[in-house]
Amino acid sequence: MTDPVEGPPVQSADAGAGGGGGDAPPPPPPPAGTLIDDIEALIADARNWADAELVYQKTRISFVIACLKRSLAMGVAAGVLGLFALIGLTVGLVIALTPYVTAWGATAIVAGGLGLGAFLCVRAASRAWGEAIGAVRDDEEQV
Repeated sequence: MTDPVEGPPVQSADAGAGGGGGDAPPPPPPPAGTLIDDIEALIADARNWADAELVYQKTRISFVIACLKRSLAMGVAAGVLGLFALIGLTVGLVIALTPYVTAWGATAIVAGGLGLGAFLCVRAASRAWGEAIGAVRDDEEQV
């Protein structure tokens, strides 16, 4: 009686179709590494991943900073151009009103209108600041 573990080799159905002749020996098993080798490889992989992640984040931050610089520069340029446009509009308004109320009258009307607008903006800002301070003080009193 033959031992079931050491029985005759079993051929698959397509083994004879290839014309290879005989049975090929099974491929050798991969070399087994020790647990220490696996842990060292894991640590090396973790270091590589951490280095790559650090480089990626540095690159990402430098890109964001460059975009912020460009955005700030364009915002300042837009503010300066907008200011020049308002100055031109103010001068044009003074020139347009001069035939009706004299040069001094036109200047007073335009300056008074701009002053009133500035006063209303400061008043709205003061109100918003007071609301913010009130909200902070309410939180401190509740604690």
